[in-house]
Amino acid sequence: MEAKNFIEEIINRDLESGKISQVKTRFPPEPNGYLHIGHAKALCVNFGLKEKYGGTCNLRYDDTNPVKEDEEYVNAIEEDIKWLGFKWDEKLFASDYFDKMFECAVLLIKKGLAYVCDLTAEQIRETRGTLTSPGTESPYRNRSVEENLDLFMRMKAGEFADGEKVLRAKIDMASSNVNMRDPVIYRVVHATHHNTKDKWCVYPMYDFAHPIEDAVEGITHSVCTLEFEDHRPLYDWVVENCGFEKKPQQIEFARLNITNTIMSKRFLKRLVDEKTVDGWDDPRMPTLCGMRRRGYPPEAIRDFCERIGVAKANSEVESSYLDACVRDFLNKTADRVMAVFNPVRVVLTNYDGEEFFEVENNPNAEQISSRRVSFSNELFIDGSDFEVNPPPKYHRLKPDGYVRLKGAYIIRCDRVEYNSDGTVNTVFASVVLNSKSGKDESGLKVKGVIQWVNARDCVPVKTFRFKSLLLPAKDGVTDFTERLNRDSKTEINGFGERRLEDAKRPDRFQFMRIGYFAADGKDGEAVVFNEIVGLKDSFNAKS
Repeated sequence: MEAKNFIEEIINRDLESGKISQVKTRFPPEPNGYLHIGHAKALCVNFGLKEKYGGTCNLRYDDTNPVKEDEEYVNAIEEDIKWLGFKWDEKLFASDYFDKMFECAVLLIKKGLAYVCDLTAEQIRETRGTLTSPGTESPYRNRSVEENLDLFMRMKAGEFADGEKVLRAKIDMASSNVNMRDPVIYRVVHATHHNTKDKWCVYPMYDFAHPIEDAVEGITHSVCTLEFEDHRPLYDWVVENCGFEKKPQQIEFARLNITNTIMSKRFLKRLVDEKTVDGWDDPRMPTLCGMRRRGYPPEAIRDFCERIGVAKANSEVESSYLDACVRDFLNKTADRVMAVFNPVRVVLTNYDGEEFFEVENNPNAEQISSRRVSFSNELFIDGSDFEVNPPPKYHRLKPDGYVRLKGAYIIRCDRVEYNSDGTVNTVFASVVLNSKSGKDESGLKVKGVIQWVNARDCVPVKTFRFKSLLLPAKDGVTDFTERLNRDSKTEINGFGERRLEDAKRPDRFQFMRIGYFAADGKDGEAVVFNEIVGLKDSFNAKS
């Protein structure tokens, strides 16, 4: 098959050479938080390889740290994967292999390739050396095999406190790769595990557990992000010295970074814990559940990941690129409806009937359809579409001016009634009766076309519009909290067509001339909508 990136080139060579007969990948999240847009890229890469090559992709939770993991995150991860449209072959846990991992650790001890160390975590860091100087061997490095086995079994039995002893791989304290300088592969943690409960009080480190999981499952290509490139020698060392015949190949690719977007689960959790946002699914969050609630279509996220491709070097993608992909999809799929914000009441003085107009739902849809919209002598228009003292070249409604109501009539503003505070109370207008849309015989040339809703047959809407949680980076600012946008959420109320009354997640609409919005429940009589993206952006997603 034609390769689209360097990962597929490697796989093609492996298939052609007979090194492998089937592609087997995995998606290995740690269940310590919710997935975000960065994980979407990893999902698309791994499950995309499965789909392209007719292979398999397992969902495997790297649950080796019982202190930070929770069943809540497990359930959320699965919902997100399904939402993106992916299906895993097997659902597995690192904890499924704890017995095997313990056996491998014992095997390394017996080979003289692992030892129990009494140094504290801080002491281990201090003796590890630097990029330019070798590390210092632990005074416990040359314990006998018998003593190490005895101590390791006592660690397993719970005789030692957290941090009192660790098991380290015995490799090379002078290695140019710091990760190979006798890394810790097991530690004592007295905590209840979400899956194994209280069976264990010793847990493997990720760098030890991951290659064993891959090898046991027969993974052919262990695809991960670039921060694990320096860990690859340790990955290969574990597979080799634990005696596995099938040796997975680790391949690293550039992680996804998006401008002014928080891409760290730790930082995102901090926003939730400190109640800076309204939870993991806050529509401002780059979490997949937040994007789902905001109304991002999963198809658009997959399209975005496909367009940015797979690279070997880290880079940053403009957030407007993602918005453009979302907008492209919604332009073809979202029905148009009329809604007005900060509404202005308009009374038509020469019209007392009631009728319906046929209005097109989406001119870009594969199948064109229309809907009936009711019309009366009392309407609401958007507050931005009326000006008492308009600027030059203003083509919307103004005193003594004309404007066309979308799909209906041309109207003329005759007079304005004001409130005691000087704000507009009601606009009185007259209908040009022979100007019906599609049958206009008025001869008037009107440049402005505005949306409207029937005041007697409309639905109150509460909408939220969003800006990025992060402001652009400033010189010298390292703490992301100093860049938080305190004005990232705005509430605007108005009215919409009657058809919006029954809207619910994941219904998406284009509010004509305003933006794309997604239903998010109700607040009393009002239907709540989140703005997904605006109608226009300067970014060219097709370039």
